[in-house]
Amino acid sequence: MDVKVSKLSERPDMLEHVVGMADTWPRFTVNDPVGNAHYGRIPTELPQYVLFAEDERGEVVAHAYSVPVSVAAEGRGGLPARGWDEVLVRAFADLRHGTRPDTVSAISIVVAPHAQGRGLSVRMLSALRDNTRAQGFTEVVAPVRPSAKHLEPRTPITEYAHRTRPDGLPYDPWLRVHARAGAVIDSIAPASMTVAASLEEWRAWTGLPFDTQGDIDVPGALVPVRCEPERGYAVYVEPNVWMRHPL
Repeated sequence: MDVKVSKLSERPDMLEHVVGMADTWPRFTVNDPVGNAHYGRIPTELPQYVLFAEDERGEVVAHAYSVPVSVAAEGRGGLPARGWDEVLVRAFADLRHGTRPDTVSAISIVVAPHAQGRGLSVRMLSALRDNTRAQGFTEVVAPVRPSAKHLEPRTPITEYAHRTRPDGLPYDPWLRVHARAGAVIDSIAPASMTVAASLEEWRAWTGLPFDTQGDIDVPGALVPVRCEPERGYAVYVEPNVWMRHPL
């Protein structure tokens, strides 16, 4: 697919098109309160870390969000176990306090539904790496959401993340894309995203009854959702895989 990749800071007129691009995220994942508080700030406050791809008609068909962050700041202890949520919090805390970033964390690479399966995720990951290098950083880190883990929600994430094919590359397709780009697994983020909501909300998001005590398998979820009918709520704690890209 022939596309043109641009940086949002150089094309601010495209903000609404980038933000408004369709996606395929499971509905419950966009109801993470930390994500809701910070994700939408990236294109307006950090547009130099947002890339987008246009097709030959000028339609936005993919975008990549990232944030600068200090991983080595005092008291942080490296990449956080709370993964995606925590790196967003840290990045905007650093921005607020003027803390000098030492790396860039990928936040998301999203391809529009009608443009999937054409290699755009690989292209956007490469562009994200190039953009990070051009801004003087020597590494990209990424709390990666394994793309096929939802097919095995009961498999422990540590076992799944380290599973390989006969050629030595990761079994998971999205982990494999990162590995081919030069990344290595650093650690597991066992609580990368947390969504706690009422049973009514979970029913609306998933179409499932959520009337049984215990773990519920939900389409699109990487692990089961814990349902507590007597308390009227359910909680999803998503694990991700921290990967490091030396540049």
